[in-house]
Amino acid sequence: MPRGDGRLSHDLDPQRPGPQDACGVFGVWAPGEEVANLTYFGLYALQHRGQEAAGIAVSDGSGVVVYKDLGLVAQVFDEPTLASLRGHLAIGHARYSTTGASNWENAQPTIRSTTSGTTIALAHNGNLVNTAELEKEVAERGLIADGSTNDTSLVTMLLASRPDLSVEAAALEVLPQLRGAFSFVFMDESTLYAARDPHGVRPLVLGRLERGWVIASETAALDIVGASVVREVEPGELIAIDENGLRSTRFAAPEPKGCLFEYVYIARPDATIAGRNVHSARVQIGRQLAKEHPVEADLVIPVPESGTPAAIGYAEASGITYGAGLMKNPYVGRTFIQPSQTLRQLGIRLKLNPLRENVRGKRLVVVDDSIVRGNTQRAIVRMLREAGALEVHVRISSPPVSWPCFYGIDFATRAELLANGLDNDGIRRSIGADTLGYVSLPGLIAATEQPKTRLCRACFDGEYPIELPAGNLIGKHVLEGVGRRVANSAPEAPPTNGSSVATPGGVTANRP
Repeated sequence: MPRGDGRLSHDLDPQRPGPQDACGVFGVWAPGEEVANLTYFGLYALQHRGQEAAGIAVSDGSGVVVYKDLGLVAQVFDEPTLASLRGHLAIGHARYSTTGASNWENAQPTIRSTTSGTTIALAHNGNLVNTAELEKEVAERGLIADGSTNDTSLVTMLLASRPDLSVEAAALEVLPQLRGAFSFVFMDESTLYAARDPHGVRPLVLGRLERGWVIASETAALDIVGASVVREVEPGELIAIDENGLRSTRFAAPEPKGCLFEYVYIARPDATIAGRNVHSARVQIGRQLAKEHPVEADLVIPVPESGTPAAIGYAEASGITYGAGLMKNPYVGRTFIQPSQTLRQLGIRLKLNPLRENVRGKRLVVVDDSIVRGNTQRAIVRMLREAGALEVHVRISSPPVSWPCFYGIDFATRAELLANGLDNDGIRRSIGADTLGYVSLPGLIAATEQPKTRLCRACFDGEYPIELPAGNLIGKHVLEGVGRRVANSAPEAPPTNGSSVATPGGVTANRP
């Protein structure tokens, strides 16, 4: 029987996904604590950021072990596995692939040993844009690849290729070479590290435990393990935490360009980014939507769950009653059983179902977070009309997504983006709505309470803050396409357990 990948898709049909999340990273240095368990719960809080694979690396001071596999956090780890991962520091990763295919070899954390015996494990949220250039340097250095095809493995190899330097010193050499978005947590036998790209595209926060420190993609992961928020990791900052405490070094001058889409969709509503609570920002976006696109209607309903805060704001500002009109099946996507073509033809109905008594005979305002290809909205509008809605007015809490993201969100290609080929009325007709309104870009920016100059808006306005390479040397499968692998790069045949133990110059990678 084919093994499922554990992916939580945002649409029923895996061949037509919506915007897929960035990854989630977590790190903890806490002697005397059960660091694997803390990391498990931290990753559980970050599950929304990546559902393809999960992994944890742990050190007890004498060695680093990684356990990772495809699937959700709760599917990859159980109590016996966590009990076997003992140590005083750990890092973890919940993956959605933005570079490299969705296979076990590309799961994280990556692990690598130097010839001097130091072991490095690394987890990455974001996406580098000079991956082909880094792959070339790895080849020129004669480094033996481990069978993976992602940018994270390249960074790990480059860090481990400087055995004459400490890991911290090697990082200060390697990090300035990287272009793109990266929020890293990494470790050796004794030290937890964190680094954020000079633009701070992806979030990364520092927290304090009673007996240690925590690094996480979002503040919600600090909350779940009982850590207090200290501050964000600054753009261009490298943090090291060991028995001597915390130290901070700048490897690049900060030029903040935080991802605007985090406020729209990616981050949990209970997260705080740059001092702004995400739920409050989304409610404000809804208020702004009501001001910019008013309509006479009877009921405001969200597309659950991501449309809920904006729908609350729209109802509040418009005076139209807020209510439920769509019920979400929380278990769609949490199964390894793939839908047949017959079930796919049922479309979004396996994920959402209308509350017929609530929508029948009503003029509806339907609030959603974004339109990418339009498949979901098209199915929802049709479903609501079949349930008896008199009118369906769609309101979107982000501007049209017209450009792909190269910094850690896997949108459709530009040719597939509905807003790239159609104007507003064309999109309205395509999805079958009576009216369609997007929040304006200035309105969205205002809701974040951040200056426009400190935000990456590329998916909305095409202004990429980090220069992109020319030609085809970019994209999710760039390393599969380069085709210039080191001759002896094939990984060793895996034994039968699920851990990865580093060996000098390479990795023995195992899975269940």
